[in-house]
Amino acid sequence: MSADVLNLDCRKETETIVNEIRNLLRNNLKRQGLVVAISGGIDSSTVAALCVQAVGKERVFGLMMPERHSAGETRDFSRMLADHLGIESFLEDISEMLEAVGCYRRQTEAIQKIIPDYSQEWKSKIVLPSVIDNDSYRIFSVVAQSPDGRQVKERLTPKAYLGIVAATNFKQRIRKMLEYYHADRLNYAVTGTPNRLEYDQGFFVKLGDGAADVKPIAHLYKTQVYAMARHLGLPDEICNRQPTTDTYSMPQSQEEFYFSLPYDKMDLCLFGKNHGYSPIDVASAVGLTAEQVQRVFDDIDQKRKTTRYLHLKPQLIKEVLEIEV
Repeated sequence: MSADVLNLDCRKETETIVNEIRNLLRNNLKRQGLVVAISGGIDSSTVAALCVQAVGKERVFGLMMPERHSAGETRDFSRMLADHLGIESFLEDISEMLEAVGCYRRQTEAIQKIIPDYSQEWKSKIVLPSVIDNDSYRIFSVVAQSPDGRQVKERLTPKAYLGIVAATNFKQRIRKMLEYYHADRLNYAVTGTPNRLEYDQGFFVKLGDGAADVKPIAHLYKTQVYAMARHLGLPDEICNRQPTTDTYSMPQSQEEFYFSLPYDKMDLCLFGKNHGYSPIDVASAVGLTAEQVQRVFDDIDQKRKTTRYLHLKPQLIKEVLEIEV
C-alpha cells in the first residue's frame, strides 16, 4: 500500500459530480440553484467551484458567516473565493445572533466549572490527546489563554465538556438556519461541504453543518479534495491552506481537536481500513508502527459507533407507507 491509492482522475470525477448535481436539482430537489456556505477552506471552496461547473455562476449563492471567534483570514479567503468564481455572495456576521441565544455566555460558564478565573476576555479551545501516543482512555482538555498571554490547560469533566460543545454548536446551527433562509428566498438547494473523513467519522453537528440537500464531496478523501481544488483552478492560497476548525477563539487544527493524525495520514488509515488492508500494510504507507495503526483503526470504529446518532434520520414509531423517501 502507498499514497498512490488516493490518486484520482480529477477530470472524470468533476464530470461525475457535476452531472449528478444537475440531475439531483432537476429530478429530486426541484430547485433552481445552490447555496454554499463559504469559509475560504478547501472543502467549501471545492464545493462552490463544483456548483459553478454544474449550474453556472449566476445560480450559485455564496454565504459568508464569520463570528467573534473566527480567524482573521476567514473573511479574506471567503471574499477571495467569491471573487475568483464570480458568484453572488453575502456577508452575514452571526456574532449578534450568537450573543442573543447565549452562545458565548453559556460557553464561558461551562469553562468556568474547570477554570474559575475564565471570562469572555480570555481565549480557549478544546483538545484531545493523540491516539498514536496514548493507548489509555483519552479525555478532552480545555486550553485557555488569559488577556496577558498566560495559558492554562485542564482536563474536562463530562459535564463541562458537554456544556462547551452544546454552546459551541449554536454556531453551526445558526449558520445552517441562514443558509436555508437564503435557499428558501431564492428557491435554491443547500449544499453540505463534508469530505469523506468528516462524514465517516461524524465530524459535524446534527442539524448544523450536517444538514444539507446535497453533499457533493462526502465520498472524497481530504487528499482528493485538495487534488480537485487544484484541478478546478482555485487560488493557490486556498489550495495550500491547512485545515482548521475555525470554531474556537484560539487557533486549532482538526488534528488536535478530533482526528488522530494529519489529514493525509488519516486518509490512508481510513482507506486501508475500508479496503481490508492490515495494520502492517498501512504502517509502511504512513510511517507509523503497526501497533499505532491498530490504535487508529480502533479509534475509527469507536467514532463510527458513537456518532451513528448524527447520521440517523428522524425515527418514526410506525412507517408512513404513503410517503416514500
